[in-house]
Amino acid sequence: MIGFISEKLLIPILDFFYGLVPSYGLAIVALTVVIRIALFPLSAGSIRSARRMKIAQPVMQKRQAEIKSKFSGDPKRQQEELGKLMNEFGSPLAGCLPLIVQMPVLFALFATLRGSPFADVPYNINLKVLPQDQIAAIDPKPYKSPRHSIFITEKSHFPVIASIPNGTKLGTEESIKINLQTTNGNSYSEVLSKYDNGSKFLPTWKVSKGSENLKVSQDGTVTAIKPGDATIEAKIPGLAAKSGFLFIKALGQVGFYVDGSINWDIAALVGAFGLTLLLSQVLSSQGMPANPQQSTANKITPIMITGMFLFFPLPAGVLLYMVVANIFQAFQTFLLNKEALPENLQKILDQQLIGKNDAITTAAATISEKRLPFEPNSKKQS
Repeated sequence: MIGFISEKLLIPILDFFYGLVPSYGLAIVALTVVIRIALFPLSAGSIRSARRMKIAQPVMQKRQAEIKSKFSGDPKRQQEELGKLMNEFGSPLAGCLPLIVQMPVLFALFATLRGSPFADVPYNINLKVLPQDQIAAIDPKPYKSPRHSIFITEKSHFPVIASIPNGTKLGTEESIKINLQTTNGNSYSEVLSKYDNGSKFLPTWKVSKGSENLKVSQDGTVTAIKPGDATIEAKIPGLAAKSGFLFIKALGQVGFYVDGSINWDIAALVGAFGLTLLLSQVLSSQGMPANPQQSTANKITPIMITGMFLFFPLPAGVLLYMVVANIFQAFQTFLLNKEALPENLQKILDQQLIGKNDAITTAAATISEKRLPFEPNSKKQS
């Protein structure tokens, strides 16, 4: 399903925007905005639900405790009263459904930006070498990898898979051929021969794991050496992997720290992601009563996630999408926080804010009463 969404929906949108403005960086920005607008109704439901739960949760928890205590001996009545409470304020899980529904699109978008044309496309095939006396008892099952759309020119791309007719198990000293082909069954190398620049997109082959167990030639032929597990990687260059955008050196570049040097463009993207995430969380708390625990979490979470992405291998194109998506999310949160609340929730919020102001006034009065004799406005001690 993810591959279908990527090929039939997201890549055509990319093609459209690249045709308008020949920049894959701008195409990523435009694609992100289009997807976020399309998912606006779903994500808006999640933001509204989260906002309402922040207000209703203290009251719901108190009412739930009262219901469970009052009807502890009558489970049926207890469930009825809890159901009425959910109808009054809504279920805390209501905001999860929109997120679940949009997940396939977001996963497909993530997969699209991690592959061609924005980054080199790897095909990782796990193989197992067995002794000759065991391989005869194995029933061969054909292998096919997930498909990836490979861009040869800005307007020419097609889905490519890696396949092994006799499966991923082979005997010692046996040789097999890993085939790269289109989903129509055409050889990838034959398709490339039709393009003047086709030689630029020939795959490179290597044994990424278990090199003592087998070897691979540059035409994809694997020869077993001794029993054991191994992984073969075929990598096809991405058309725009080395293309820059604004301050980004290459959209396909991966990693904050590579070969002893710091990629400052990646660092800037990760920093921008953290700042935009923090902005979104600050906006979501506007107009809400103070919650020290939530406030601490809002500060720590962006730091933790930002620190993780410094060392998590994401291409620059994916990080660009994440920054733009966060900006859009912050703007959406700002708009939705201006919406009027249901009457019952508005009353609860008003009471919470009044209670907060009373607490501040009481604290200020306490501080005033504790002034030293030589401070202004203090009462003289007898």
